[in-house]
Amino acid sequence: MSSKIKSVNGFRIWDSRGRPTVEVEVQLESGAIGLGIAPAGASRGSNEAIDLRDGGTAHGGFGVDRAVANVNGPIRQALIGLDAIDQAMLDAVLIERDGTANKSVLGGNAIVATSMAMLKAAAAAQQQSVWRYLSAAEDVTLPLPQVQIFGGGAHAGRRTDIQDFLVMPVGAQSFDHAMVICADIYRAAGQIMLAKGAQCGVADEGGWWPNFDSNEQALETLTRSIDQAGYGHGQALIALDIAASEFGRNGRYRLALDQHEYDTDAWLELVSRWVARYPIISIEDPVAEDDQVGMQKITTALGHRIQIIGDDFLVTNAQRVTDAQKSGACNAVLIKPNQAGTITETLATFRCAKSLDWGTIVSARSGETEDTLIAHLAVGLAAGQLKVGSFARSERMAKWNECLRIERSGDVAVRPFSAKVLPVPVPVPVLTLSPAASGPSLPAT
Repeated sequence: MSSKIKSVNGFRIWDSRGRPTVEVEVQLESGAIGLGIAPAGASRGSNEAIDLRDGGTAHGGFGVDRAVANVNGPIRQALIGLDAIDQAMLDAVLIERDGTANKSVLGGNAIVATSMAMLKAAAAAQQQSVWRYLSAAEDVTLPLPQVQIFGGGAHAGRRTDIQDFLVMPVGAQSFDHAMVICADIYRAAGQIMLAKGAQCGVADEGGWWPNFDSNEQALETLTRSIDQAGYGHGQALIALDIAASEFGRNGRYRLALDQHEYDTDAWLELVSRWVARYPIISIEDPVAEDDQVGMQKITTALGHRIQIIGDDFLVTNAQRVTDAQKSGACNAVLIKPNQAGTITETLATFRCAKSLDWGTIVSARSGETEDTLIAHLAVGLAAGQLKVGSFARSERMAKWNECLRIERSGDVAVRPFSAKVLPVPVPVPVLTLSPAASGPSLPAT
């Protein structure tokens, strides 16, 4: 049966924010079909692939008619008749046809949706699930989840300066057990917030939309939620996505909630105090993307104890990962296919990070869809970690549930779940909430 591409068709569908996005269907001569859907970020690195939007007044300027037209025009013309099994060649054709470093001509959304669809079609042609197709018959692992409990920053009307307050169920014995831990903590956090009148609905990624007086109050509440759910002895730890580029530039960090401005050293001192005070095991983008020195300083100071992840700082780019490692910045990278623009560039970044013994975290975006490809990437590549948002909203649960299906598939090549995926030793602290050990706090429940 031929794996040559027979047709490429682009469509407008809608993402989790009710904004237009691009869906691509690739059909092979064998009849195999792959569907790919482009997600969209709210907090975006300046060097990532650019979504092509129509501007104007329709759909708030977020229309994708031009991107869809590019799929049905130059992208289709470039791909018809090519072999879907050769992902690297296909993606190279797309990159060459676009001709820009940031995919701005054809559109990062058009290109990544096409690249995703081609991967799925190739797997279907081999009668394999995507994770198995990617695994090349090697053993794989289920990922340790990062689950958002409170959403802030660009995901929740900037109710907190910190973008994501997440938990990692490091004590879980299976993916199913990891989901139970996260569900219990999510529920406990909602109960605490509701009791204090501090719950304002859910944020873009499904985490609670909070009403806190300070960023540290959010940290204390999350710590209390872990404890109240019964996982306060190292079974679940905290991860932060600070997304510092949203409030930091040129070595200055302006926190709206705390109404304070810091230089890099003072800001890192505050972050270091949080790490000492709360059970934090992972921090993403602790400094702005333009603060190379700051990233080096925090990696030197804390990288032996916790995971320091580059997102906006690295934008799923293999060369940036290499440069960061040489300079002593970061010890882990967030992997976002639409940030790179193609599956091939995504895989190159992943393999580069693995060769450096870095942590790898496959991640969704705040504007998501029902597409579950990233779950398959996390499993098939044995990435170790998966971050898709919270424990609510179906575009999030679709990814978690796909991992559960993979876990129960019975494939002997899927090794038991392992939490030993971090590039640093995992501490096992006992959570404490004494006034002497904590900052601003909610009234006792």
